Amino acid sequence: MSTATPITVVLEQEQDFVFRLHFEGLDAPDVLSDEGAPLGHDQGPRPSHLLLAAIVNCLSASLLFALRKYKNAPGRLRASISAVAERNADGRLRLPRALATLQLPEGSADYAHLERVLATFEDFCTVTQSVRQGIDVQVEVRDAQGQLLLGQAPTEAVL
Repeated sequence: MSTATPITVVLEQEQDFVFRLHFEGLDAPDVLSDEGAPLGHDQGPRPSHLLLAAIVNCLSASLLFALRKYKNAPGRLRASISAVAERNADGRLRLPRALATLQLPEGSADYAHLERVLATFEDFCTVTQSVRQGIDVQVEVRDAQGQLLLGQAPTEAVL
């Protein structure tokens, strides 16, 4: 059983496919997400954009941490990530692969222990490694009175 505090994001529908995401326990602004046309109106990043942003952000933070661990003081990192949605065998859109490109601000000779940094930093990226291994996402649906309509009540071991 884990004693770590759960990471909680609360989502509320604003209109159509526009949702407000609130990050519980953080002093951070809410974020709006939306689907692209014809479902939505592109008033915010799509869920697939948020997934890709989480991956590339985590990779960049892990790289920065690893660089600093070996007393490197890099300038500003830059990164991008790209993926193409494809239909699976059931005709559903999925992101089967993504390419993340992380750009160091200096030449490789300017970094101490760069080979070690590059060999290990990905292992410390919680998001990327979670996505790579697959996340067992359990789903429940409740009505306005809290009655469970789909799924089963999560146990502490799940959270």
